Amino acid sequence: MDEYGADAVRWFMAAGGSPWASRRVGHTTITETVRKVLLTYWNSVAFQALYARTNGWTPSSSGEASTHVLDRWLVSVRTALVRETTAALENFDTQRYGALIADFVDDLSNWYVRRSRRRFWDGDPGALQTLHDTLNVVTRLMAPLAPFITERVWQDLMVPTDPAAPASVHLASWPVADDSLADPDLDAAMRLTRRLVELGRSARAEAKVKTRQPLSRVLVPSGSFAKLNDELRAEIAAELNVQRVESFASAGDLVDYSAKGNFRALGKRFGKDTPKIAASIAATDAAALAASLAAEGTAVVDGVEVSADEVIVSERPREGWSVVNEQGETVALDLELTPELVQAGLAREVVRTVQEGRKNAGLEVSDRIDLRWHAEGDLAEAIRA
Repeated sequence: MDEYGADAVRWFMAAGGSPWASRRVGHTTITETVRKVLLTYWNSVAFQALYARTNGWTPSSSGEASTHVLDRWLVSVRTALVRETTAALENFDTQRYGALIADFVDDLSNWYVRRSRRRFWDGDPGALQTLHDTLNVVTRLMAPLAPFITERVWQDLMVPTDPAAPASVHLASWPVADDSLADPDLDAAMRLTRRLVELGRSARAEAKVKTRQPLSRVLVPSGSFAKLNDELRAEIAAELNVQRVESFASAGDLVDYSAKGNFRALGKRFGKDTPKIAASIAATDAAALAASLAAEGTAVVDGVEVSADEVIVSERPREGWSVVNEQGETVALDLELTPELVQAGLAREVVRTVQEGRKNAGLEVSDRIDLRWHAEGDLAEAIRA
């Protein structure tokens, strides 16, 4: 407790495993608790405080909700968190309660905050308000198991900005889930978005292409593409540093298709005839089958109508792509680098160098700099462009 604080020990003992199970305790296990939960939470608080101060922002009591897709998603999953953590504590299940909060603060820091950085820098009121409200809720939810760090956050972040805030987090009311704010469809679409981003990162790593090098496009499964709106496709494009997100269907004759039956789904409807139906699916023109399933949701195979759930379609570009396929989902990155893309990659490297210089000089985020540069050849052209 002297080294890591009482909250870290308390969190580990209550949420690090079943109370009846033997557990090893030591520096490694406590450090992991600090890093994954308490420090991640603290860093999100510090981020909010920094950009609120930089932009001279104070919380609003207008109650107007942001319409940005990331803000709406965070409000929705925050609602689910309140509902599920409350149920866990009512059942004396501190292990599940801790796991729910650990997963949430990870999503908050490594998805919401990271994807919203530009908005925070621009002083977007919607982003600042949504993060502030979320930290208010999470601080109250964490207070039973982390009484000291949450009290510090409450005193530093909530009391100074809200005259009506209770004097202590331990005097504040327990959050109540407002199910009208939940959006299960958006939650599912965001999970799909993050899954495609994960596959896209794997494709980049496999091709050994730097993250800072922009690429022209990424292809995602046609079925997945249809489930994403323009806002979520834009999040994928920005996160993977590509100019466009397209479906395999849009790639035309660049793509090879293969199809096979989903035996689990087919078996429910066709029973002992499942092998026969699966063989017919495998023998059908996979490209035509994929097009029919994408357009209609069904296709006719040897006089039998099958649904998209009963057919597994794989799509794979022919060459010049980095392709990753996991659990039936395929993502492909177009690796062709035009002169414009090469220039954009060089410009990103310049930005990285400048940012490292700012960091090494100990400058604040809000500090403005005068920048001089000297370069020749392609690098000079990239900077000018």
